[in-house]
Amino acid sequence: MKTIDFAFYKDKKVLITGHTGFKGAWMCQLLIMAGAKITGYSLKPPTNPSLYELCHIDDSMNSIIGDVRDLNHMMKVFNETQPEIVIHMAAQPIVRESYKNPVYTYETNVMGTVNVLECVRQTLSVKSFVNVTTDKVYLNKEWEWGYRESDELNGYDPYSNSKSCSELITSSYIKSFFKDRYVAISTVRAGNVIGGGDFAADRIIPDCIRAVERKENIIVRNPFSTRPYEHVLEPVAAYLMIAKAQYEDKNLAGSYNVGPDDADCWTTGELVTLFCEKWNVATGDKIKWENKYEGGPHEANFLKLDCSKIKKFFDWKPRWHVEEAMEKIVEWSVEYFKGGDVSECMNKQIKEFLE
Repeated sequence: MKTIDFAFYKDKKVLITGHTGFKGAWMCQLLIMAGAKITGYSLKPPTNPSLYELCHIDDSMNSIIGDVRDLNHMMKVFNETQPEIVIHMAAQPIVRESYKNPVYTYETNVMGTVNVLECVRQTLSVKSFVNVTTDKVYLNKEWEWGYRESDELNGYDPYSNSKSCSELITSSYIKSFFKDRYVAISTVRAGNVIGGGDFAADRIIPDCIRAVERKENIIVRNPFSTRPYEHVLEPVAAYLMIAKAQYEDKNLAGSYNVGPDDADCWTTGELVTLFCEKWNVATGDKIKWENKYEGGPHEANFLKLDCSKIKKFFDWKPRWHVEEAMEKIVEWSVEYFKGGDVSECMNKQIKEFLE
């Protein structure tokens, strides 16, 4: 696998939407270490506590609190900062929340994408744009093999479907407005991310952490659903790798899956069992989980990605398997619970990943 050259980002003007979220915080921290000039555009952190605030990331970047649904405000930020590279991660990202608030989900994930693309269209400084979507954009047929980038897009629930729409909007903008202009545009579809500092609702690892904090058994609502799990640094590094590569060669722009190998497609029950094992070894606790199916709206049971394309084009492969990713989660979480320096722990893990 080729070494990812993050020296490219030194002094590059990078604008990130959704920078206050879990994935955004890890991306910002990596780019800060690389010496980039970062502007973030996002709502306030979506959780309390939040990784972004715990690590005081806004001390090292230009953070703008704004809504991707507000085209005029975002256009003003683009005009003022003149970014060279744009990474669009702002989203309403939770499946169950999308059933509760479908209109907000579509407004954010669909019109938010339109607004970002419109800003890119009208900002001549932009040379590279990456739209971060999800593995859930595909029409899920629950089959045993992974989805390829050429497979049909048609997510089932409002979150997944709105992200499918985001893909189609990006394709339309490319064909309608960017044929004759040097702006390289890619969409990237990642699997389920896990990592230290995720406090979101309705995600399995944050549910584990909250249960540990309350000294309760972990409740698992669907232990038999299979997902491709990967440490958050895997897709974050891939987004930046693609943004750099297409900045230098527009022919590398396209749609890419970023997911783990088949060995890292785990059931939720297996993943929580691994968490319990790693946590108990690290702390001496004896936590366990229980199966308590609570019903609820439709969620896919089986989903995995075929990542042949990104492997072929970039000689890419995942660096950490789920076991290593879980060790990093436990390491970060232990540091957090003892009131230690979680920012330094984050930096240490980034350096280990890049090595």
